[in-house]
Amino acid sequence: MKALRHLCLTLLVSLPLGVTAQSAGPGKPADFLDKEFHRQRREALRQKLPAHSVAVLFSNPLRNRANDVDFHFHQHPDFYYLTGYREPNAVLLLFSEQQVINGVATQEVLFAQPRNPQRESWTGKRLGEEGVKQHLGLTHALPATAFANLKLDTAAFDQILFLELPHDLRNDPGDKADLYDLVAQFRQKIGLKPGQDFAHQELYQIIRMYGGQAGDRVQQEVRRQMAANPDLGSNVFLKSYAEAKDASARAALVANMPAEKFDLSALEKILAELRETKLPEEMKLLRKAIAMSAIGQVEVMKAMHPNMSETEVQGIHEFVYKKYGAEYEGYPSIVGAGNNGCILHYIDNEKPRLGNELVLMDLGAEYHGYTADVTRTIPANGKFTPEQKQIYELVYAAQEAGFKECKVGNAFNAPNTAAQKLMADGLVKLGIIKSPEEARRYTMHGVSHYLGLDVHDRGTYGPFKPNTVITVEPGIYIPEGSPCDKKWWGIGVRIEDDVLITENGWENLSAAAPRTIKDIEATMAKPSPLDNFKLPELR
Repeated sequence: MKALRHLCLTLLVSLPLGVTAQSAGPGKPADFLDKEFHRQRREALRQKLPAHSVAVLFSNPLRNRANDVDFHFHQHPDFYYLTGYREPNAVLLLFSEQQVINGVATQEVLFAQPRNPQRESWTGKRLGEEGVKQHLGLTHALPATAFANLKLDTAAFDQILFLELPHDLRNDPGDKADLYDLVAQFRQKIGLKPGQDFAHQELYQIIRMYGGQAGDRVQQEVRRQMAANPDLGSNVFLKSYAEAKDASARAALVANMPAEKFDLSALEKILAELRETKLPEEMKLLRKAIAMSAIGQVEVMKAMHPNMSETEVQGIHEFVYKKYGAEYEGYPSIVGAGNNGCILHYIDNEKPRLGNELVLMDLGAEYHGYTADVTRTIPANGKFTPEQKQIYELVYAAQEAGFKECKVGNAFNAPNTAAQKLMADGLVKLGIIKSPEEARRYTMHGVSHYLGLDVHDRGTYGPFKPNTVITVEPGIYIPEGSPCDKKWWGIGVRIEDDVLITENGWENLSAAAPRTIKDIEATMAKPSPLDNFKLPELR
C-alpha cells in the first residue's frame, strides 16, 4: 500500500493539474474550424514564403499557476490558425519547396507530443502523430521525440523564418521532448549562440520601411536603441548607419543591407497580412463570440443593483459565456465601479459594493479561439446623473464619429482621429480642459485595434480592407484628484463595439448590447432571472 501511495504521489507531481489534452473522440463541439480551413491557411502562408526558406513555429508554453497546478493550456494563436492543434510541446515546419523528412517528400511536418497512456489517464487523450494526420489533415507528422534527430540542413535554406522564440520555459526532467527541449534543439540545429537575441532585426525592419521617408528620425531611433542596448553596439551595419553623415550616406548603406538567414520579421508580416482579413468560417465563430458577449451585457444590465460587487458582475458575464459554450474569456475581465473605471486595465474587480457609481464593464467571450471585446458603462442604480450623462453622451458621439470612418480604403487611424477631435472639443465646452491639446490627460488610448484570434489581433495597420474586424472604443477617464471641478471626479466612460468593415461600409457586430442612455436605462428597469436567486448566508 505504501508503494502504491508513493507511485500516485510521484504521478501527481510529474503531471501538472490544469493541462487539458485535445479531444479526438465523440463529445467534441461540432463547429470547430475544420482541417481544410487550416490546410488552406498553411498553403496561403507557403505561397508567401521566400524561395528556399523554411518557417518554424512553436506551440505555446505551459504556465505554472502554483505548486503542481498549471494554468489551463491555451494554444499560440498563430499555431492554432495554421494547424488546429490544441496541445502543448509541438513544433511546425513549413517549407517553401518540397523536402525529404525521414524518407517522406513533404512541404510540412508537425512534431506532436507523443501518445502516453499513463499521462493521458490524468490529462486526457492526446492526438499523437497519427491523430494529427487523421483529424487535422497534415500530410506528415512525427512524435516530438523525433525532432532531436531531425537533420535540418541550414545551408539548404536562404532564410529560416520564425517568431520570437518561447522563453521562460520550465524543463520537465521526465519529458525529453517538452517545449524546453524542442526550443533548445532548434537553437542548436541552426547555430544560435546561448543568449543570442534579434533586437537588431526590429531596427533593420524600421530602416527598410521608413529609412527613405523619415531618415533623420529613423537614425535618431537607431542611436536611441543602441544606447539602451549595448549588445547592438557590435552590429557593424547599425553602427555605420548611426554614424552616417547625411541622407545619401544612409541611402547607400540601406541599398547594401546585409542579408539575414535568420528572420524574425518576415513571418510576422505574412501572418499579419493573412489574419487581418477574416474568412467566412472565422466570421461564424467571431459573430458567435460577440453575440454571447453582447447578451452578457444585457443580462447584467437587468440584474445590476447597488449592493452588487464587482466580482459578482464579472461572474454573471462569464456565466453567460459558459452557458453558450465559450471555453474562455478572451482576456482578463474588467469591471470597474467609480474611480476604478478610470484605470484602463483594472482587473482586480474586488470592490464589495457598487453603490451609485458608474460601472465600466469591458469583457469578451472566447469561442473556439476567437474573442469578442465589448464594453458598456452603466449606472449601478439604473439612472445616470447629469454629470455622468454629459460625459457619456460625449463618448457616444465620439464613437458615432469613429463609426463613420470605418470604410474600405480609409486609414486605420481615421476612426481615432475623428473620435479624439470630438472628445477634445467636447471637454473644452464642458470646461474640463482649456484647450484641445490637454485632452490626452483624459483620453489616453487609441480608439481601434484588430480583433480575431487575439483580442489585439494581428494586422498590417494599413488602409481598411473588406472583411476586417476592428474595435471602435473611445473613452474619457477623469480620476479623483484631476485638475477640474470635483463634480467630474471618478467618472470613467468607455463604449466599445466590434465592427466588421464591409465592401459598402461597416456593420456593428455587438449592436445587441444597448448603447444609448435611453436604451440602457430601459433595459436596467426590466426584471432579471437572477432577481430571486438567493444563496445561503456564509457564516
